Amino acid sequence: MSGCPIHQSSDRARAFDPFGPEFQADPPGSLAWAREGEPVFYSDVLNYWVVTRYEDVKAVFRDNITFSASVALEKMVPPTPEAIEILKTYAFDLRKTLVNEDEPVHMERRRALLDAFSPAALQGHEAMLRQLVRARVDAIVDQGEADLVKALLWEVPLTVALHFLGVPESDMEKLREFSVAHTLNVWGKPSDDQQEALAHGVGRFWAYCGVVLDRMKANPDGHGWMHDMIRANREIPEIVTDNYLHSMLMAIIVAAHETTALAGANMMRRMLGDRAAWTAVCRNPDLIPNAVEECLRHSGSQVAWRRMATRDTTVGGVPIPKGARLLIVSASGNHDPRQFENPDALDLWRDNAAAHLTFGYGAHQCMGKNLGRMELRVMLEELTRRLPHLELQDQNFHALPNVSFYGVDRVLVRWDPARNPERRNPALRDRNRRFPIGAPDVRVLTRALRVARLDPLAQGVLGLTLEDPEGAPLPAWSPGAHIDLHLPGDLTRKYSLCGENGAWSLAVLREDGGRGGSRWIHDTLREGDIVHTRGPRNHFRLDDSAPAHLLIAGGIGITPILAMADHLRARPHALHYAGR
Repeated sequence: MSGCPIHQSSDRARAFDPFGPEFQADPPGSLAWAREGEPVFYSDVLNYWVVTRYEDVKAVFRDNITFSASVALEKMVPPTPEAIEILKTYAFDLRKTLVNEDEPVHMERRRALLDAFSPAALQGHEAMLRQLVRARVDAIVDQGEADLVKALLWEVPLTVALHFLGVPESDMEKLREFSVAHTLNVWGKPSDDQQEALAHGVGRFWAYCGVVLDRMKANPDGHGWMHDMIRANREIPEIVTDNYLHSMLMAIIVAAHETTALAGANMMRRMLGDRAAWTAVCRNPDLIPNAVEECLRHSGSQVAWRRMATRDTTVGGVPIPKGARLLIVSASGNHDPRQFENPDALDLWRDNAAAHLTFGYGAHQCMGKNLGRMELRVMLEELTRRLPHLELQDQNFHALPNVSFYGVDRVLVRWDPARNPERRNPALRDRNRRFPIGAPDVRVLTRALRVARLDPLAQGVLGLTLEDPEGAPLPAWSPGAHIDLHLPGDLTRKYSLCGENGAWSLAVLREDGGRGGSRWIHDTLREGDIVHTRGPRNHFRLDDSAPAHLLIAGGIGITPILAMADHLRARPHALHYAGR
């Protein structure tokens, strides 16, 4: 039984429709109500269980035995008889790929194909990637306006994908049409008439991949991931089968470029829509790796995956029957305040941004994640270096309607070519910054802040108020949050934030028997000095759902409790404090 015979979902949950305008416009925002009050719910409209919180999404991804990926490429709308007949005329036979197969075959195939994704192998694509991005920016740098999707963000990922796969770089516009047809066919909600047109598009895509595959097989010494798979097909045909080759070529052409292209469009929309963030990266390119990661968290292109329960189980304490289908909304998990402090803000210094679920998690995590990271970093680095005065034009943003992926279809920008930095300094065009392959190094993510005030609060307790040197607002924080203060001598100290949300205030107790951090703050720090911080993070979160609260603190431990008491001042609570 896959339905919901016992669990009582709310009216809002039962009526949830991912094809509705709210989810299509803002997937994580449209599920904020669920994250807070009904994190796992059943949708009558969808006939799926919907999972919205970070830890629950991660738990489903982690257990790929209980939660089968076999339905990941299942059509959201059952095919019409006419569409089925059309696909038969193309001998369409898409079966299992790395995305929708189960163990043990999945891991056997995955291991056989991993070598191309090693850091050393990926580094070999960087020079070609940089040359390609530079050429695309060269083509527009003096124009003064462009659609970044058309000029850069779509063509670069597709070209890189074909280069990585070893597929000839031809018919790129045709491949874009094929990708749209595949996405709408699997994850969209086409009408009966649209299904027939899509069936022709998908069928032509399948036939095209067959022709390309035959050409590649005729060149046994070719380079690229698909050639590696062809060789694996000869060596271990029982694992890498003929149909698997054909199915994977079709699936990977879409997966290897579309997710990166959509992520790039979302990234540029968000970065240019937040002038402080854009300016920060232009001034400090070391932020680029984490800026990419934060954009993937905040506005990633991958929204949701689907799974099927192979046994009776529970998710987030909610019983899930065997055979039930689940919509795992990773984009919602990426905005869960239990994992990410102030999750709806774009914070380039967020030191756990790479914990996002946009690449999935566990055995089915995206194999090409580091290639995608490299592409997004190079594109952002080139644009911030050469066109720091870039700005968005007034426009409405649109995305292809489907349940699994999100990305705007154009990003219209403008700039004044007379202000291009390379007109004053031509050498700037050829400069670039290289970043290590993989997740960003959070050790470089220190935020430079100015000491606005120093106030004696009590005997041996000094209050610090911090501000952005440029006057930019600091990220909001929730009661219980703390920051890391980096001090001379490689000392790092954690201090709870207190006072009004929006200001960053700390209370530092002098500890003469410690390692010297608090003594340095009391004796050396002065108003106007610059200090380096990381955070905020919250491992001591206030449970806002309780009807009443009892707060207990002692000594300097009162600082996070005071923030909680301030938050609860209009609600039932009591504060008990023990101190000298």
